[in-house]
Amino acid sequence: MTYQYTTQPQIRAAFWQEIELSGAASAGPHDITEYVVSAGAVRTRRATQNDYPAEVRTAFVDYVDALQKSGAISEALAARVTL
Repeated sequence: MTYQYTTQPQIRAAFWQEIELSGAASAGPHDITEYVVSAGAVRTRRATQNDYPAEVRTAFVDYVDALQKSGAISEALAARVTL
């Protein structure tokens, strides 16, 4: 089977791009706009997933889950990818 994403960096880049382009930062019950705006600074210092607020981590987990369920990534990659 061929997957759309095969590496962790690809998934992280796609996540941030999706959030920034879709306006999803302010959609739903948790507004993560302020974290997305400053995400460039956080990402350039090689932040770990625990450096991000819970809202951002939750959005990432939901994103990875959706990718796996749609067949864009393997189950193994979904299990090991980190923000």
